[in-house]
This record gives sequence, structure tokens and C-alpha cells, in this order.
Amino acid sequence: MNNKSILSAIFLISIGIIFGVILVSSFNNGIDFSLAREEKISLGVPSPLSSQSTDIKSFNQSFIDVSKLVTPTVVSINVTVKVDEKSDRFKDFFHFFGPDFKFPEPQPQEGSGSGVIINPKGYILTNNHVVAGAKEDGIEVILNDKRRFKNAKIIGTDPTTDMAIIKIDANDLPTASLGNSEDLQVGEWVIAVGNPLGLQSTVTAGIVSAIGRGNIGVIRDSYGIESFIQTDAAINPGNSGGPLVNLKGEVVGINTAIATTNARYQGYGFAVPINIAKYVAQDLIEFGKVRRGYLGVQIRAIDETDAKAFKLEKTTGVLIDNVIKDGAAEKAGLKAGDIILEIDGKEMKAPNQVQSYIATKHPGDVVEIKLNRDGKKIEKKVKLAARTGDDEVIAAKEEKTEKKKDDQETISSVNFEKLGFSVRTLSSKEKKDLKVDSGVLVANIKRNSDAAQRGLAQSDVILEINRQPVNSAKEVKEIIEKSKPGDSILLRVRKSEDTSSFIAIEIPK
Repeated sequence: MNNKSILSAIFLISIGIIFGVILVSSFNNGIDFSLAREEKISLGVPSPLSSQSTDIKSFNQSFIDVSKLVTPTVVSINVTVKVDEKSDRFKDFFHFFGPDFKFPEPQPQEGSGSGVIINPKGYILTNNHVVAGAKEDGIEVILNDKRRFKNAKIIGTDPTTDMAIIKIDANDLPTASLGNSEDLQVGEWVIAVGNPLGLQSTVTAGIVSAIGRGNIGVIRDSYGIESFIQTDAAINPGNSGGPLVNLKGEVVGINTAIATTNARYQGYGFAVPINIAKYVAQDLIEFGKVRRGYLGVQIRAIDETDAKAFKLEKTTGVLIDNVIKDGAAEKAGLKAGDIILEIDGKEMKAPNQVQSYIATKHPGDVVEIKLNRDGKKIEKKVKLAARTGDDEVIAAKEEKTEKKKDDQETISSVNFEKLGFSVRTLSSKEKKDLKVDSGVLVANIKRNSDAAQRGLAQSDVILEINRQPVNSAKEVKEIIEKSKPGDSILLRVRKSEDTSSFIAIEIPK
């Protein structure tokens, strides 16, 4: 390389170095990295609501305080249920597997729920369906402090209210405060505590959505008492048996069921009122069973058509459809057709309200019942009886019977087209067979008619209309023709040999 080339290369390198220094210097002048490293960057801004009112702070603190108070009293319950062995009939069906074939031993199934400690000596209140069918030594209780107690003992169960008491061998346990569910109001804040979906010690909040919710088919027992507290506090599988608590920290209900289409929370939860649960718990602990008083009546709700037929000023009260022979109600002088207005000064608006109130009484207790009888208000004192046979307070159920073919000639019949049914006169033999002194047979009924929807069925026997006995189809025709459009007629109907009910039907306009 000649001298000229060397000088050119040195010149180019020098120019590059100078240009680079200029670029770096310009870049550093644009962004001062040392300043960025030293400056502290604040994230977010102060909340404009940081200075909350005293009321809001107090409200928030209530949920915190109640959660801290109640959570230690709530337990998780794991239950092992023994599956029944296959029946001999089932085994015979599979005999072709060979003489040496053996069915596998049925495997135990496991379930879980919640409970609440109601006595420091280890008594725990929960749902009957949580522990039902538990195998011997198959109930494990886990306390909030993680202590485990295997082989919890069932003290007693009550399928009628879906309540149960179990006990663990422990003392000085944190114990819940039990409130008064009669004081609850719709719209009141409540907290549900339990172990849903395997998540221990879960707290959810909502309001009381309704009180006295019944006829939802939760309790499968034939004498089931349904008068639930409805709440929108989130309740899921595993919450059963856990407490529903007010903002005083008092247990006001025992979470029992949800209304759902996917087996998960959809905003409708139901809890047994604590007043019913307390009564049941006391009896189960003291006697191992519930000593429940009964009125001995069949009852149902009253609607607008009934109110017209009974000439009531407003649609209220509970109708006595039937009085059980030799029951407490009959002995006290109550009659079919009486309308229960109050019990012990408490207004009665629905059958389950009567059921749930009587469910808190023992045999021998006396209740004062205010009745409407033929438009007059009367009072009766009833000494409740123990349950024997059919001596029950049960909601009257419609019983539909299939039409029996009548080989005899129709004696006399009348068709009431607008009402949707026809009647015919009973023969003397039919009255004897049916064990009635009077009445007419419902010969046919139009499907989806108002009469059918209100409970009148084919083969029913109409004993009375507007409290007057009827003996022929002609008498029925005369009474109905005298009624004006918009009036309600009151039928007393025999459903079976020992069951009758009142059905009110409005004359179409």
C-alpha cells in the first residue's frame, strides 16, 4: 500500500470517530438517563373517595366483624355413604356370567356439606340430607382451625324439616349466636357461610329476597314443612347445613337448597328459618326425636274466586278443606269451610305459614285460632295432639281418579258448557257404594276449563253448593242459573272416602 492510500484511510477513520462522537453527544442531550434512574415514578392517583363517610365505614366494618365472629363456628362435614348391594333379582338376571362370577363389592360414596356449632360441647346443627345414609363411623367434621374429628355421632334427624344434629367429642368450642327469624324483613342484608364446592370457610353476602317461601319441592318427606327464607347470597353445593347470618352476627337460617337449572348458583337460595331449626334441635338433643303437635286438618290457600264465594272482604286467610276425625281441630270445634285468619295473634296468609308455626309447638300446647265462619269471626282454643295416623297439618292435595265405566243408564244429567263440566244424579246404590247421603257426580269435565284448573275432576262428587246440600243434577242447574255472571259459586267436593275440599268457580261473564 502506498503512502497516499495510508493517509486516505487514516483520514476516513478520523472522520468516522468525530461523527460518532457528535451523534452520541446529541443522543445524550436528548434523553438524560441518569435523571430517569434517579426520578421516582408514582403509579395511580389518590382516590377521590378516600375519605368515606362514617356510615359507609361502619357498614363495611359490619361485614368484616360478622365474618370474623361466625366463621370459627362453621364446620365442614365429609360423609361416606355405603352403597346397597345388588339385589338377588339383579344377580339372577346375570347368571350367565358363570357360577364363579362375583359382583364387585359396592364402593362407598362420599359427600360433603356444612354445619354450625350450637353448643360448646360439640353439638352441630346441619341438614338431614347432608348426613342421611351415612355409614357407621362415616362422618368426619373439620373445624375452622383445621382440627379433624372422625366418627361424629348422629344424635337425631328430622326429614320433615330436613334438619339433623350431630356431635363430636370436644369441649369449649366456639358457638354461634341464634337469632329470631320472625324479625327478618325482605331486603335485609344477610351473610351465608359454608364450604361450597370444596372451598372451606367461604363467606358470601346478599339480601333476604322473600320470607315464607313454600311449595318448591325441596323436602321430599310426605309431611314436609316448607317455609323457607329466600336469599340471593351465593349458595352452592357444599353450603348445605351452613348458617345464614344477619348483620348482628345472629344465625337466622340454615342454608338448605338452591333453585337452579345447572346445579350451581343462579341467585335463588333457600334457608330453613332458625326458629324452626331451634325447636327441632332442642327436641333432637333432649329426646332423640321431634315431638311435634298437630292440628288435624287439611288446608289450602285462598284466591280471589274463593274470596268471592266465601264473601270475604279481602283475599286472606287459609281455608280448612277437611277436618280429620277425632283430631285436635275436630275436638275443638273447627269445621270444614272455616277460614283460619290468625293463630296466637299472627296473621295467616298461606298454608305453609300455618304448618311452620304449628311445627314449633309440642303435643299438649294450646293455640288460639281466629276463624271466619259464614262471614262471622270466631275464636277457638285448640289443644294440639301428637301425630297418629292421618292426624296431620297437611296442605290438601288434589286427587284425580280415573273415570269408571258406568254400565247403568244415566238417570239425569246436565251439561254446563260455559263452566266446562257436566253432572248427573247418583242412584241410591251409587250413594251407598260411595258412602254419601247426598251429592251429584261430575260425569265429565272439559280439559283446560276453569273448573278443571281449579281442581274439579271427573268422578268427583259435589256434596254442596254455596253450603247447601245438593241431591240431583236439577238442583245444581237451578242454583247455577240463579247466579249472576261474575259471581263465584262454592262447591264442596268429595275426592275420596275420607277427603273433601272446597272449590270456588266464577260464573263467566
